[in-house]
Amino acid sequence: MSRFYLYIWLYWLGRVVVCTLLSASFLAFAVTLFIYIKQGFAPLESEVRAALLEIWIFWFSITLNIALLFALFRSVKYLFNRCYGGFMLKLKSCTPKSTREFIDPVGYGDLVKVWRKWFMSLIWLTGGMMVIAFGLTYLLSAYDSLFSWFDITVLYLFIALSGYISLMLLVARCKSIKVIKC
Repeated sequence: MSRFYLYIWLYWLGRVVVCTLLSASFLAFAVTLFIYIKQGFAPLESEVRAALLEIWIFWFSITLNIALLFALFRSVKYLFNRCYGGFMLKLKSCTPKSTREFIDPVGYGDLVKVWRKWFMSLIWLTGGMMVIAFGLTYLLSAYDSLFSWFDITVLYLFIALSGYISLMLLVARCKSIKVIKC
């Protein structure tokens, strides 16, 4: 069963990273292109290319955070109905019948309650990891500032690590999710 959680976490992490980077790159490119068009299509000399690159880098760092939220929501849909290490996640329908059947093509509308529970556990786990890391930094190091080592990449690392635990908690907390053999 641990192999199942490792495979599903690696798949989830890869999907989140790729979707985040591609979405952020596209959004930053769209904003950069919009600014370039608004400025009147200046000839692409070295100064203009350097300025466009700076604009893209600036907007990439902003859109990366927006794209991460988008990727986190989209990634949950693709965890269901795929085999990972001999097991798969199945989502039951929310009908009041006594025999609820599994949803085979899982849609985004089916995932709202599941995603909220998973996302809140992800937030709490990430926050808990940050508190522990700050406490250990305060007790075991000689940093001048408590937050000097903390940046967005460390936060993304905490999100990735807490994603592993939150996927296990998702199965335990949501009664509509079952792990079955495939």
